[in-house]
Amino acid sequence: MPAAVIFDLEFTAWEGSMRHRWLRPGEFREVVQIGAVKVDAATLEIRERFDVLVRPRINSCLSAYFERLTGIGNAALGARACDFAPAYDAFLAFADGAVLSAFGRDDLVLEENLRLYGLSRRPLRDFRDSRPWFGDAGFDTRGLHSCDIGPKLGVPFEGQTHNALADSLSVAAGMRVLIGRGAPNLFADGGAAAKTAA
Repeated sequence: MPAAVIFDLEFTAWEGSMRHRWLRPGEFREVVQIGAVKVDAATLEIRERFDVLVRPRINSCLSAYFERLTGIGNAALGARACDFAPAYDAFLAFADGAVLSAFGRDDLVLEENLRLYGLSRRPLRDFRDSRPWFGDAGFDTRGLHSCDIGPKLGVPFEGQTHNALADSLSVAAGMRVLIGRGAPNLFADGGAAAKTAA
């Protein structure tokens, strides 16, 4: 059966980064975690999980704000993180050509990191931002993060919020709920309305 991949990122942040859009001096959206679930494209049942920590090259010491938000600390990076290049390659291998989706334009954050580090890897192909799909299904996403999706649709959140893998599971759960209520499947029913050329 065809598969799809729902993924999420955590990237370096400081108090006020979102409000200032990471435009203050020295702030970059360097990827710290890539989390993903591979799902059956028809049922959105989970097949596989992917979770990797990434060591930022420029701001290698995580801010206290980021640590509080995500639960990911500098000690964890020192023990388990790898460089962005092998992490990105491993993510592409995990996706294995499947349609990719995130709650927002996380594909652009990955492209930013490729440019920031001068890497010649290919950008993502066949990416779909799920936010318009949720909107078309009658679910208001304004002000929500990926970790909010499952709970807002009645699915309890498991794990740490703002953890890329847990957040991916939350989005997948929310999509299953809405498909169960009759929403067209973003992956199987020609959900091209939300397709984004990367």
